[in-house]
Order: sequence, then structure tokens, then C-alpha cells
Amino acid sequence: MAKEFRLPSLGENVTEATIGKILVKIGDTIRKGQAVLEVETDKALAEIPSSLDGKVLEIHVKEGQKVKPGTLIFTVDEKAEGTTSSPIGAVPTPIQEKSPVKEKEVVPPVTLEKPVSLRPPSTPATSLQKAKSDIPVLASPSVRRLARELGISLEDVPSSDPSGKISAEDILAYQKRKTEETIINTSETTPPISIPEFATAEDQPSTTDSWGPVIVEPMNTIRKKTAEQMMRSWSIPQVTHFDKANITQLEELREAWTKKIQSSGGRLSVLIFTLKIVAEALKKFPKFNSSIDTENEQIIYKKYYNIGVAVDTDNGLLVPVIRNVDKKTIKELSIELPQLAEKARQRKLTLEELQGATFTISNLGGLGGVGFTPIVNAPQVAILGMSRSSMEPVYQHGNFIPQLILPLSLSYDHRVIDGAESARFVRWICNALENPWNIFFE
Repeated sequence: MAKEFRLPSLGENVTEATIGKILVKIGDTIRKGQAVLEVETDKALAEIPSSLDGKVLEIHVKEGQKVKPGTLIFTVDEKAEGTTSSPIGAVPTPIQEKSPVKEKEVVPPVTLEKPVSLRPPSTPATSLQKAKSDIPVLASPSVRRLARELGISLEDVPSSDPSGKISAEDILAYQKRKTEETIINTSETTPPISIPEFATAEDQPSTTDSWGPVIVEPMNTIRKKTAEQMMRSWSIPQVTHFDKANITQLEELREAWTKKIQSSGGRLSVLIFTLKIVAEALKKFPKFNSSIDTENEQIIYKKYYNIGVAVDTDNGLLVPVIRNVDKKTIKELSIELPQLAEKARQRKLTLEELQGATFTISNLGGLGGVGFTPIVNAPQVAILGMSRSSMEPVYQHGNFIPQLILPLSLSYDHRVIDGAESARFVRWICNALENPWNIFFE
């Protein structure tokens, strides 16, 4: 009987996605839980699992197509011969030679490019061996993309994970082995696999305008969604307040604790301390942890403290969210933040990790600059910018003394927050940064 598989809900406030990759084709047998589709939302790439068992009769969408939750994706025949409900990752039991199978008992083959072997492996299987079968290859969207870019079939890559899931490390190790085999075996006819270089502007096809040659490059999904969000945010009447914090003693404290944090797998930075301090500041100044409901003329105060941290990636700006910052120690934050930032750069963030922020921090200290005006990330009402700290002469006790100064900039929604409130809020943060011994981080 034909059943319809429709795109499920993609999370809070996600109303549209782009089909990135269709992982099955007409005639394939799919199982519940099997990844059948990759979709791109405004900030993340996600695999969509099937909710049906059966054979794909018809595919109703195309790669690159924009879809909404509820869109018809596949028509599936649940009564298709050979369909089973085996869980993903389960390996079919091989038929032993001592119990030969009669021809009439052989299970009809599943539609695959290569036939399934009915003979047991000649050597004992290990976690590094993966028999090709009708079981779908387990891999994340980013790993599938890496394999496509390198021209590698996932079916050829052995997994180092006992569950059979392929990682990026497995693909790179496989590529390295193949390359070494090619170099050693001079009779090898297959050219070595090479990592494709990123295309530069000179590599792109060009056209001309009225004044000369130009290059037209389509905006990627993240850039388009960022543009949409910035237009939404730009409609907010916002003002930026600037201040400076003397972090000389904080830097001494950070250096003293760096080795201990590193031994726990973390990375201690000024941003980590700022996260903890901002969470406490939001408790003391609840307007900065709110959103505005203009339709009902209400201000909604959030009683949880989830802080988004802007991360620069090759694909554009992403803002992963650290939840319940007020309940976490400096050590916990120093471990979690670098992990989220790395996931953002590899596009491995889940939709949930990009949602639910009540406040945002944008840190450009590692890149430079003496100040900037960050844009409020709607529906939030404020965002804190951090620029590069530098040594400045500070007049103390009748002398100018070199001190490490951190420039801060707070942009805020003037419909909710007044200038005096913003000045008090930033000054409270500065005072906390200047008196680090008051920070509880054990």
C-alpha cells in the first residue's frame, strides 16, 4: 500500500528549508530511522530520517528546492517485497555454507548497484571492516559532503566505529591509504585522490557589466538567511553604548588557571569569564534578558539564561547557544564553548544548538579593532561586542601605569531599554571584569 512521507517539523521557528541532498532513489528499499534526505535550514545542515518502511515509488522534490514542513517528499510502497523492519546498523546474519540455501528460498535482491553476497566473510569481521550490503551507510551530512568533495564512495570506506558509522577521520585515512598505494604501486592505473582546492575569484566564470569584467556568485543558504535576519534586526530602533574594562588582574588570573583548565580539556579565555559575568548581569538587569511582543504590547522577561556566541566560519556567521550559563562553572564553559565553535566551523551543529538564545555576545578580539557596533539579534533586545584588548596608560596614584584595557560595546533595543540602563548594565559588567576574585569558577 502506498504511503506518503512528508517533511517533519524542523524545530522552533523553522518554517522553510532547502533540499541539500536526496540520499535515496526510486526503487530503493528504505527503513524507519534511515537517513533519506539532507536539508539546509537558515543555520544548519540536518539529516532527515524516514518514518516508513518500504520501497520508494516516487520522489516529489528536487535538490535545491525550497520546502516547508509537511511538504510531500516520497511515496513509499509499504508492502514491497523484501521490506523488513530491521533496525539501522543491524548486520544481516550470513548464511552458512553447511546449510545451503535452495534457489526458491533465496530472498529477492534489494535494488542496489552491487549485489549482496550470501557467503560469510573469509576472515573474521572487525570494527575496521564493513561488508557492503543493503544496510544504509551511516554518516553525518558533513561527512557525506566531504566524501562527495573527495570523490570517495562511502561504501568503500571502512568504519573505525563499532556501530559502523563513518567519520571524517575514516574518510581521510582511507584517502591516505589509497594515495600511498598509488605511489608505491607504479602499475596502478587509477590516479591518486587529491583534495580539491577552494575555488578563488579567479577560478570563477566571469561576465561583464558596463565598466568591465565581474564575477557573479550566488549567495549560499547561510548568507541569504543572515541577510534576512539582519534586515529584520535593522528594523529595531537600536543604540550602541561604549565602555572600557581594565582586565589586567583578570588576565593574571586567566594565566594562572590556564594550565589547570587545559588539563581538563578546556580553553580559558576572557570570553569565558565574560559569559559567566553576563549571565549574572542579566539576573540583575532583567530587561536585557527579554523580548518585546509588539502585537500585544508586552515585554516578555526570560527566567533562563541562554547566551549565543557569534562564530566566524567559512560559510558565514553562525551563533551557537550555550544553555543555562548561570548554572555552569568557568571550567564547564571553557570546555563547552570551544566544542560548539568547532562544530559550527564544521557545520555539525544541530538545530537545537542554534535556538533559544536570550542574549548574544560577539567577540572580535582575536581579529582586531578598537570598537564596533554589533546589530541586535531579533527577537533579543541586546548584544554585547568585545574588541581587542590592548595596553593603555592609566592614571593611578599620581602616575600613568600600563594596564590591559578591553573595549566593550552594547547595542540595545531602545523600545525596551533606555540609555541610563545600558550604561549601568555595561558598567556592572566592567566592574565584575575588573574584580575577578568575585567570580566563582570552581
